[in-house]
Amino acid sequence: MTYAFDPEIAAAVPMLPEQDFSDLPAARLRMKEMFAELTDEPDTTGVTFREEQVPGPDGAPDVRVLVYTPDRIAEPSLLFDVHGGGFIVGDADMGHEGNLGLARDLGVVVVSVDYRLAPEAPYPAGLEDCYAALVWTAKHAGELGVDPERIVIHGVSAGGGLCAALALLARDRGGPAIAFQFLGVPEIDDRLETPSMRAFVDTPLWNRPRAEFSWDCYLGPGVRGTEGVPAHAAPARATDLTGLPPAYISVMEFDPLRDEGIAYAQGLLAAGVTTELHLFPGTFHGSGLMKQATISRREAAEAKAVLARALGVEPA
Repeated sequence: MTYAFDPEIAAAVPMLPEQDFSDLPAARLRMKEMFAELTDEPDTTGVTFREEQVPGPDGAPDVRVLVYTPDRIAEPSLLFDVHGGGFIVGDADMGHEGNLGLARDLGVVVVSVDYRLAPEAPYPAGLEDCYAALVWTAKHAGELGVDPERIVIHGVSAGGGLCAALALLARDRGGPAIAFQFLGVPEIDDRLETPSMRAFVDTPLWNRPRAEFSWDCYLGPGVRGTEGVPAHAAPARATDLTGLPPAYISVMEFDPLRDEGIAYAQGLLAAGVTTELHLFPGTFHGSGLMKQATISRREAAEAKAVLARALGVEPA
């Protein structure tokens, strides 16, 4: 199928690496290599970062988190980052360069969680790891130098889906407090019935076949689209969105996840949750990796501006 991609992005599409998830260990290695190729040498100036092993869910292993503390603390807010990767690839290290920049430019502490991946650890393992790390973060707010009432959660793709689920889970369990949820191109609907999901079967980086594989790994074979999948697994299924934190949702024009993100924003608004929605034209899932494209720079600048406002700071 032919897509009206933004010209700057379209020029780079042939250079994108092929992804094959049939061999997940190899796919995970390729993902790390791709991010290493597409990211610059990390600038650690003005930021101290460390690794922690924090208590995991009951009966589960400890959870690895990365903590970024800027030399300049602008506000006692905290950014809690959840990486993407379709629930099956990626780790906290893939966000290292970006989290260094956010900590330094915004002047806030950043905690990034390295949750367990499916299919080795299917739902609810990854979500429960995120929740355990969030609980640890709130409990150790004093040591981190932050206000536990000013935690902003941030995730892109499956990370955005996990953040949406995390907001629901924290509400339903009575804490920790979440001040804002940043849901970048969130993966939130296992039913795969939206027009965009049906249409975009061969888009770069993410498409319907990959979404099918992702949900089958996360929920288990034969589970996606069936009755009884809980909202904490697929937040688009939630029937009560009241009491959730304010949200920002981004969607890309030629992304199979586009319509579920739009529908979730509409659902939040209908539930009285302050929500901002932005569709970026001519884009596809992950097209922001082409950092020099004008539309990608707009996307990155807006993300930083939204987070700055949510965290109560002004970007440097």
